[in-house]
Amino acid sequence: MVGKRVVVTGMSTISPLGNDLETSWSGLVSGKSGIGPLTRFDCSRYSTRIAGEIKDFDPEKYIPRKQIRRMDRFNQYAMACSKMLLEHSGFEINQENDNYTGIILGCGLGGLETIEEFHSKLIKRGPEKISPFYIPKLISNMATGQIAIETGAKGPNLVTTSACASGVHSIGYAYSDIKLGRVNAMISGGTEATITPMGIAGFTAMKALSTRNDDPEKASRPFDKDRDGFVPSEGCGLILLESLDHALERGATIYAEVCGFGASADAYHITAPDESGAGMAKAMQVAIQEAEVSPDDIDHINAHGTSTVWNDICETRAIKRVFGSHAYDIPISANKSMIGHMLGAAGGIESVFSIMSLHQGMLPGTVNMEAPDPECDLDYVTGGSRKKDIEYVLCNSFGFGGTNACILYKKFE
Repeated sequence: MVGKRVVVTGMSTISPLGNDLETSWSGLVSGKSGIGPLTRFDCSRYSTRIAGEIKDFDPEKYIPRKQIRRMDRFNQYAMACSKMLLEHSGFEINQENDNYTGIILGCGLGGLETIEEFHSKLIKRGPEKISPFYIPKLISNMATGQIAIETGAKGPNLVTTSACASGVHSIGYAYSDIKLGRVNAMISGGTEATITPMGIAGFTAMKALSTRNDDPEKASRPFDKDRDGFVPSEGCGLILLESLDHALERGATIYAEVCGFGASADAYHITAPDESGAGMAKAMQVAIQEAEVSPDDIDHINAHGTSTVWNDICETRAIKRVFGSHAYDIPISANKSMIGHMLGAAGGIESVFSIMSLHQGMLPGTVNMEAPDPECDLDYVTGGSRKKDIEYVLCNSFGFGGTNACILYKKFE
């Protein structure tokens, strides 16, 4: 797809490792875990009692108190991150560019906490106790809507909901809109807050979660033979995308270039990935082909790496399918080993970390991989983070329903 070049000019995060980009990134590269005992509700009857919770987050630093009461946590995280993003990028939305600045975010489930709160009120006290803000508080696209109201961005405004691939899908379609010249800039990424009684109960019923409750920091174990499920987490990761000419015109700092996006479907099963890895491989191949580079040019992969039995095996098979013998030469990082699985926000924050790897020449390690699964025999950057100058990093996200999304970032030249 020919068109404008698209670059990244800002980043922001709220994660279990910290409530800003610097703290999150430094924690990740130092091998710190953000996983701990679940404290948000009484989980004594649950088989999973650990999570990657956001700690010490104060929404009043970013949002008026009255408005906070009308926003679910996923929305609060997005609003806070959007303000940090604009500050980090030095980008100002004004009357000259408001129609050419859009917002596309990924969100898998939306206001689950709000649904639970008001369902309880309905059962106990009747329909007259339901707030008029109930629906606006829970719907996923209210994150982008509230950010637009706050910033004045009048371009495309929507949410992608594609399970755990939501964040990368949002970035891919934001990139496409800029590349086609529809807009000059896009706020994109993902946000999620589903550490709730129903959220944890639902994933527990699927037997998708780790039950390593006595050792939370070692519970998320991507590619390790003793992995027993993913660790649920929450947070937000955003990036600012701009056309290259727009970024250069305003003198922006450029952290990376987006050069390829691929999406596909397994067309196989509602939760399990295709065991051959064909659908995952297709998304990677499309992203690489769009960038007009060879698979041998890829220096690093930020894996989806959930710590579930089949995802880790299938992703490894897909990587071998795409890269052949070169697969064994590519360092692969699994950020979820430290931050857990943010569901719809995963691709957003993992894109931020991918870009930081390019920008700083540092590949985050994969912790807790103590006994590799025999089928997972690639270089997963164990033994701590690795200093390495890289040119291309591929960020993978795969979700329930067999939806796959991959985005390729390049060092800016």
